[in-house]
Amino acid sequence: IVANDATVKAGAYFEVTLKKTLRAQQIAMENKLPIIYLVDSAGVFLPLQDQVFPDEGHFGKIFYNNAKISAKGITQIACVMGPCVAGGAYLPVMCDKYIIVKGGNMFLAGPALVKAAIGQSIDSETLGGAETHSAISGTADYHEKNDIAGLDRIKTILTHINFDNRGVITKTKSIDPKFDINDIFSLFDPYNSTAYDIREILARIVDASEFIEYKKDYGKTIVCGTAKIGGYNVGMIANQKNNVKTKLNEIQMGGVIYSDSADKAARFIMNCNQDKIPLIFLHDVNGFMVGKDAEWGGIAKDGAKLVNVISNSTVPKISIILGGSYGAGNYAMSGRAYNPRFLYAWPSAKIAVMGGDQAAKTLSTIKLSKMNNVSEETKKSIYEEIKDTYAKQSKPTYAAARLWIDEIINPIDTRKIIIESLDVVANEGEFENPNYGALQV
Repeated sequence: IVANDATVKAGAYFEVTLKKTLRAQQIAMENKLPIIYLVDSAGVFLPLQDQVFPDEGHFGKIFYNNAKISAKGITQIACVMGPCVAGGAYLPVMCDKYIIVKGGNMFLAGPALVKAAIGQSIDSETLGGAETHSAISGTADYHEKNDIAGLDRIKTILTHINFDNRGVITKTKSIDPKFDINDIFSLFDPYNSTAYDIREILARIVDASEFIEYKKDYGKTIVCGTAKIGGYNVGMIANQKNNVKTKLNEIQMGGVIYSDSADKAARFIMNCNQDKIPLIFLHDVNGFMVGKDAEWGGIAKDGAKLVNVISNSTVPKISIILGGSYGAGNYAMSGRAYNPRFLYAWPSAKIAVMGGDQAAKTLSTIKLSKMNNVSEETKKSIYEEIKDTYAKQSKPTYAAARLWIDEIINPIDTRKIIIESLDVVANEGEFENPNYGALQV
């Protein structure tokens, strides 16, 4: 459902308004969901027209999507409950069903612009009111007396549509986990990045706390395995935050992706595509391992293989950021750029190209190298300013305000949110077979 709020700037479209609308259309297209538009908008916010009109992700993309959604056979219903002006007038007309309520109006140019352009004086109701478009132009399909009647008409229309619910994703009986979800707060410290066993978190999310781990003794800093959540078969990919020891007695740092863990995760994702099961990613990742041993061991090619597989995966992906999601680790765990169907974050999440401390040390060093005779107080001030900026920009609230994530969720609602998301993606139907192109091996 996309609904304009006429109490805020007359429901006008700002850049973030467009981004939000396009995101809703994307969700509808990917998951074959009906989409409802409740229209009450003055159109683009004219003082910022350069931010909302000309580019590929701006206002015109909404109508482009209208056409594409229609071509896919996905139901679109528009109910005009107030103004529907200029380019915005195309939206209801490009929908399958168009409802207009008394007091609503739609026109390509309002009375003021008509007067300025052609000298014609006319009121808004006569120009493009509900009576005009239902009885004279024939543009509207249904004319309702008020908003409530308009909403009731939407419900009636939906009950008379045969939706194709044949899907690959099937659901069996849901079984509650054996462990209490509230235990998460004793297992995971949201204020300090400490070590913890991700399997303990998984045991409080998956059905019957049963998790079939894949390659348990190999690539231990990423935990992979299959489970059921809400009766749905899923593949789980999660960062292990405990430090681990390999069979060669090497210590690997928790939250870091090594060559072996990248290799394991890539193969597991390919298996899940073969098995046609959705993927659930749980992020708490510092990034890929660096240094001579990592480079000599081929970390770049192993990381590239993982990123390739995630990019070309065709089964639905759902990502949840628990703690850190830094640098290329964000990419390897299906961050926003890799089109997860839904991307959620706990309040403890941090999203950035690197941690604040590392960024502040790096950037302050570069800045200070260009300055002479700098006092310790100035050095500290430069460092703290950069660190504070990174801290602010890595917060989940900062990300949510820019639609980098879909929602900040309560950790104890994680299982419920995943099940609701799976209910949505299960509507899609058939999946294309993946094509991974040239893989680094």
